[in-house]
Amino acid sequence: MNERAQAGRMDDEQFEALYMRYADDVLRVSFFYLGDRQQAEDVTQDVFVRLLTHGPDLEPGKEKAWLLKVALNRCRDLWRAAWVKRVVLGSPALELTPAPDQMDDRLEKQELLAAIRRLPGDFRDVILLHYYQGYGIAEMAEMLNVPEGTISSRLSRGRKKLEDILKESGAR
Repeated sequence: MNERAQAGRMDDEQFEALYMRYADDVLRVSFFYLGDRQQAEDVTQDVFVRLLTHGPDLEPGKEKAWLLKVALNRCRDLWRAAWVKRVVLGSPALELTPAPDQMDDRLEKQELLAAIRRLPGDFRDVILLHYYQGYGIAEMAEMLNVPEGTISSRLSRGRKKLEDILKESGAR
């Protein structure tokens, strides 16, 4: 193996540490995006296989951003595929999120997740990254490679669209 290939390769210990630290986050974002546990697990596996095989140079502190960006891109690819366009309401969508014991709260969260899945991809991305992963506007702009103003606009418009979807379905 040449020096460049060796330099870009991640050792098993580094890979294991990143997997242990971020696999749940990648799975959670993928699940929220796709609404299907098995597909989310497949995306998570794809992301970490890409990390292991491509060995990108990740800046310290930016590993999670890279992993989530790859996951969102893979989710978008799956979402666009014709056979994925079915949204199954009533699926066990809350399996990955802490669920309170009250049925009303569960139904409300399930309706919210279904509404998020109905958002156009650009809005869904920023809503998931901001509210479910805690990223700020500047971080999302860097991660998604778009201007901060665009992220702010997508976040604002995404919230409005989400509100409209929830009103339309009678959820609020």
